[in-house]
Amino acid sequence: MAATIITTEDLLEFKIDLLEEIRKIIGSQITEQTKKWLKSPEVRKLLKISSGTLQNLRINGTLSYTKIGGTIYYANQDIEKLLENNKVSNTPTLFK
Repeated sequence: MAATIITTEDLLEFKIDLLEEIRKIIGSQITEQTKKWLKSPEVRKLLKISSGTLQNLRINGTLSYTKIGGTIYYANQDIEKLLENNKVSNTPTLFK
């Protein structure tokens, strides 16, 4: 079994590569989250819901939308409001 020697330069190079990858991932997530208008597939991915659930949110008026042609758009601020309005506080329960 051959031994591999890792130098300080190897570790520094690894660190730089790792930080670049993390920046790419974070940068893509920030770009997605700051879009003003989202299409249905983006909303489904963001909320991790099915097409049917998203349709129900539209039908019952829970989530407002704009339809242009055949494309439905959702305002990012409306999605954030939906999440805020449905937040459940996690109050500890005392057991006796």
